[in-house]
Amino acid sequence: MATTKKTAEVDYSMYEKIMALYELQKIDSQIDEINKVKGELPDEVQDLDDEIAGLQTRVDSINAEIEELGALTRQRRRQIDEANMLIAKYNEQQANVRNNRGFDAIAKEIEYQELEIRLAEKHLKEYAAAVKVKKAKAEQTEAVIAERNVDLEAKRAELANIEEETADQVAELSAQAEVAKKKIDNRLLTAYGRIRSKVRNGLAVVTVQRDACSGCFNRIPPQRQVEVNMGKKLIVCEYCGRILVPGDQE
Repeated sequence: MATTKKTAEVDYSMYEKIMALYELQKIDSQIDEINKVKGELPDEVQDLDDEIAGLQTRVDSINAEIEELGALTRQRRRQIDEANMLIAKYNEQQANVRNNRGFDAIAKEIEYQELEIRLAEKHLKEYAAAVKVKKAKAEQTEAVIAERNVDLEAKRAELANIEEETADQVAELSAQAEVAKKKIDNRLLTAYGRIRSKVRNGLAVVTVQRDACSGCFNRIPPQRQVEVNMGKKLIVCEYCGRILVPGDQE
């Protein structure tokens, strides 16, 4: 028949499946209440993790820039050394020059190398100043990382403590949920999960109380209530989309 389906080698009626859904809802709601004790801790831990990762990326980037400036510094110093060697060489040549034209040509080469040295020294000062600024930024960022790590460890410890205290209860409820799920086919479980993810407080299955849906409190027509009580098919609230079960289940 359409109202029964073999689940876990047992034929369960649609009414039994709907009641199993309601039992699953009650179990999931208890787990939700336990998770509320954690408050914003899981999100705060994740946010701190992300922030620390971002700060560390910034430090790595600054250190890479410092390393690049170090390479440029070494390059400029080599240029200065080479220029000084050329100047020394030109000075020797100049001492042996026999005419003014040759003397002046070498003098210009010496002057050019001296200009190169001054330019390189200027760059070295700029690099040194930039390195100083970047090292200060890196130190400041690392100090912030250290502070965030202290906060993170404290929140992780608090969260771990809560999870340890509730682990047995959650494990027991999870086992009960698995028992309830064995009575429910995949189609209903999928519908339950979809509704639960969209509604307030995760309540996907609710009772009819005082002729109204206890999820959204809109009135349920009498004929609709009869269908809910019969349990021959899945009935959802036409206003909020929650699965309805008879009110005497509370």
